[in-house]
Amino acid sequence: MDVKDFDYELPEELIAQDPLEDRSSSRLMVLDRKTGDVEHRHFRDILDYLNPGDCLVINNTKVIPARLYGAKEDTQAKIEVLLLKRKENDVWETLVKPGKKAKPGTRIVFGDGLLVGEVIDVVEEGNRLIQFHYDGIFEEILDQLGQMPLPPYITHQLQDKNRYQTVYAKYDGSAAAPTAGLHFTKELLSAVKEKGVDIAEVTLHVGLGTFRPVKVENVLDHHMHSEFYMVSAEAAEKINHAKESGHRVISVGTTSTRTLESAADESGRLKETSGWTEIFIYPGYQFKVIDALITNFHLPQSTLVMLVSALAGREHVLDAYKLAVQEKYRFFSFGDAMLIK
Repeated sequence: MDVKDFDYELPEELIAQDPLEDRSSSRLMVLDRKTGDVEHRHFRDILDYLNPGDCLVINNTKVIPARLYGAKEDTQAKIEVLLLKRKENDVWETLVKPGKKAKPGTRIVFGDGLLVGEVIDVVEEGNRLIQFHYDGIFEEILDQLGQMPLPPYITHQLQDKNRYQTVYAKYDGSAAAPTAGLHFTKELLSAVKEKGVDIAEVTLHVGLGTFRPVKVENVLDHHMHSEFYMVSAEAAEKINHAKESGHRVISVGTTSTRTLESAADESGRLKETSGWTEIFIYPGYQFKVIDALITNFHLPQSTLVMLVSALAGREHVLDAYKLAVQEKYRFFSFGDAMLIK
């Protein structure tokens, strides 16, 4: 399976740089995965495609302001640190730029000394383990000094941190937002519940690997990054109930999808569980849990395009993306949405 099979042409001006004022006013492309037929709607119309008894699954992870700007203690050379994964208490796996200036033993000062990091090791892919020292509560200091880790294709400054956060974000831990959920407002979620649709919350802390391009020619040689997930007993019960009673499980985002498909047994049943997943979903994969997917438009040659192609078929997806370009949909994190039904 060649990575070039998942490529498409995207004019740069279609990459959304800013979120819309009203989250639910994004456009919504509805793709029938069996026929390839497409409808053009707005996101608030999602209600028309949800039925009483369906279960909508959302990822309640919260993005942390994980990008820190500091300076080397000895030379004052500028250094950027991106928090990727908490290893234990105050030790984090990080991405450091420029990496060559961050050898073990290097001390980096942030916010006039409010926070000091010491590089203690170099791990896979050149990432650094940093031990942080501070007085007070780490999360409060991070909120004060850190910036939202927007993806590299967004060049505009984000005016309101909360716009890179879903309205239902609960548990700190992500280096990137589960962007399909950015389209929901509290009012729209209330309307979903009023329609008799169950909402199940799962957690997957999104790593920056989600933006990492596939660098191997053969897709099957790609190694997925690992991400931590949790499924509560309550969420498992809601999802199992929907499946058993003949209703659909509709996943909001590729992260919710990867959580469900990682956590389920072979028959598609779920139970309370947590762990790390490196699941890589590409065409040929047999879905065990999800019946439909709400998602954004993803980067060419990315694992996310491969995941949606596994659900809807590569040709249907690429045809839909080509149409989205023609119709000037907005792409990527702050862009428009797609429902694959």
